[in-house]
Amino acid sequence: MLNLFSLLEVSGVNVTPNQTKLHFASNQGSDPLLAFYSGKFKTWQEEQTRKNFERPYVISLIQLPERGTWLFSGLYRVNGVTEGTHVPWIYSTELVEGQENLVGRVVLRFQKDFRNSYVFGEKYASGLVVIELRRERAAISEFPGYKDVLLTKAELDVIVSQNLESWRAALSSVSGIYLIVDQSTGKQYVGSAYGEGGIWTRWCQYYLTRHGGNEELVALLRNAGSEHANNFQFAVLEVCDLAFTKDQVIGRESHWKNVLCSKEHGLNRN
Repeated sequence: MLNLFSLLEVSGVNVTPNQTKLHFASNQGSDPLLAFYSGKFKTWQEEQTRKNFERPYVISLIQLPERGTWLFSGLYRVNGVTEGTHVPWIYSTELVEGQENLVGRVVLRFQKDFRNSYVFGEKYASGLVVIELRRERAAISEFPGYKDVLLTKAELDVIVSQNLESWRAALSSVSGIYLIVDQSTGKQYVGSAYGEGGIWTRWCQYYLTRHGGNEELVALLRNAGSEHANNFQFAVLEVCDLAFTKDQVIGRESHWKNVLCSKEHGLNRN
């Protein structure tokens, strides 16, 4: 079985385990995998509450959904650390040259049975077993079909900001009725999309504003703070042909509001 350090050596990257800290990045309040998808992982990792990277190099591993699997997200050279403003410490790091074809493609098997996310490389180096070298760099999955759409606000932001083709093509080709659930309370908002660009154009507005201009959601975020939008979850309830009139789509929207009682017990005002 191939070890990560052996794979790096074969790729021309010479670093020994005792020069490294291993960063096992997991979802503890913010999602490192989504940060990686959006190209923001380096910044995400550099903000630390403690001086966790006191070695020349950091090997970053992001937890994947399948238990015991980790995505190699890079070997970083540590250039220094300064006191931060909104976090105690901010590191300056850079990706080491020669590993470009490995970042986001190498999947490791490692059974992590400890809580610490930052450990010395030599202690666990032998357990970093390479199980897969993917053909493509890890990214948000392709559009799964309308019935299977289920997105967090953070996932929606990545899809829209990167203008992912399969999602844009599918969602811009239909009008329809969508559902937003506030996961912190379970309250539901039923909305509709019609006209040019369909659901895609409507959801782009949530990416830009967080509330999409809906009075109910504007009021919610005014009271709870704009970051509360991170609790929103998006789904498609019903798709309609783009040829549907505005009145026809709104008629279907009213139907779903009645089905889900989103006016009486949710976030719809009318």
